[in-house]
Amino acid sequence: MGSASDKLGLPSLSDTAGEEEVRRFEALQARLGPLFERIMPERTASRTVVVVPSYSMDQDVLAKVSGVHHYEERMLCLLILLRLPRTHVVFITSQPIDEVIIDYYLHLLPGIPNHHARKRLTMLSCCDGSPRPLSQKILERPRILERIRQAMPDPEDAHLVCFNTTALERTLAVRLGIPLFGADPALANLGSKSSSREIFREAGVDLPAGHENLRDLGDISAALAEMKLADPALKRAVVKLNGGFSGEGNAVFDLPGDYQGRGEADLRRRIEQDLPALLRFEAAHETWESFGAKFAEMKGIVEAWVEGENKRSPSVQFRVDPLGQASVISTHDQVLGGPSGQIYLGASFPASDAYRLDIQSAGERIAEVLKTRGLLGLSAADFVSVPTAEGWKHYAIEVNLRKGGTTFPFLVLQFLTDGIYDHETGLYRLKSGEPRYYYASDNLQKPAYQGLTAEDLIDCMIYNGLHFDATTRTGVVFHLMGALSEFGKFGVTCIGDDPQKAKSIYRRTIAAMDRESAVA
Repeated sequence: MGSASDKLGLPSLSDTAGEEEVRRFEALQARLGPLFERIMPERTASRTVVVVPSYSMDQDVLAKVSGVHHYEERMLCLLILLRLPRTHVVFITSQPIDEVIIDYYLHLLPGIPNHHARKRLTMLSCCDGSPRPLSQKILERPRILERIRQAMPDPEDAHLVCFNTTALERTLAVRLGIPLFGADPALANLGSKSSSREIFREAGVDLPAGHENLRDLGDISAALAEMKLADPALKRAVVKLNGGFSGEGNAVFDLPGDYQGRGEADLRRRIEQDLPALLRFEAAHETWESFGAKFAEMKGIVEAWVEGENKRSPSVQFRVDPLGQASVISTHDQVLGGPSGQIYLGASFPASDAYRLDIQSAGERIAEVLKTRGLLGLSAADFVSVPTAEGWKHYAIEVNLRKGGTTFPFLVLQFLTDGIYDHETGLYRLKSGEPRYYYASDNLQKPAYQGLTAEDLIDCMIYNGLHFDATTRTGVVFHLMGALSEFGKFGVTCIGDDPQKAKSIYRRTIAAMDRESAVA
């Protein structure tokens, strides 16, 4: 059996680490519960958070995401943890972050002078833009490892936070001598598309008809033939790589009308013949040759396309803390795009009041299953939802064992407002009881924005009165600013005191940027 890194197509320095590393990792993880109990209730408790925003995923899949080497910046929202007066943050990136961007986040801190926060922040860079996981780059640089150790006032109060966890992150935690707040790499396969379907069945959550653990073109064709024979009305299906990211590993297959009435063997042969030519890929410039090769390496699933008018794509985020408590922390309605609407663009919080409590309930059941499997940290589940005469019908389609596009906007809201998620209503409330909503996007992208800098973006925000206001707790918070000049791309979290105001702030932001780019 290969490691979890093998299954995701990743290089790994840890594949031969052996039982000693696993033993040391388990000993470090045993410290998380007492650490969590000691520091979480105390705002002034001393702690160090080492942030490694490594996208330890298949690099071929990631390469299809525009500006992906800037996505490490999405976790800069964790700099807002410096609002806690005795918290230290060590943040490592592949390439240096513009000082303008760092200053931007530090000026968001409520009640903390910039100078005080700066003393507790250590920014480190590998100065390496190659398409490899950041964790691997760090492990290759003993001096960076030593600088991280030196930046921790007390390793006993420190923990590691990553975008996702693989054998690389396990090795990194052991080398640093601190626990990792995230899923054990041995459980990484729980986040595959195949395991997601198994988890949904165990949780008693509806999912589309389909087949998992498929290996190649023959398996895909056999699965599609079986699905078509079981449901002659089936018009299309989705083929997904087990380790696909943000919808980029998906492809749609339309089942032609002349498939009707064929026997199983004949139908399977016809599908196997048609599939390479008729499969429509979400990722730009994808081909069957590369997709098929990646499928053989990564494996995957086929599932029925969920048909319906007014279709929605909600998601639910949950956390299993180091004390073993599982809880839902948010719901969203995702905004999707791409050729067939499967690529993540953004999200609105919370999900529609027509079904957010239903999604929350499903999320609680999924979280409990993952907890029994030993999962730790933040995760999410995505759904496709359609209205019916009896109400909304929800189909679970994916578990994400990583911090995703809906994770960071919610963290921004939480860190800047100090409110709580109300499980009775599915709303987020300030201490005063007032609700807050947001509209967030990772993909505000136009060719006209290319050449603008992070400084231009901040100027535009201030000139147009869009800057986040700590007194009203409304306004816009930017991310992915480093991708703006080269790719014309950035992200926003637009916070309002009602859903319409949040969307209005988003529209004003786009209008302001369009004016700014026209002037430029």
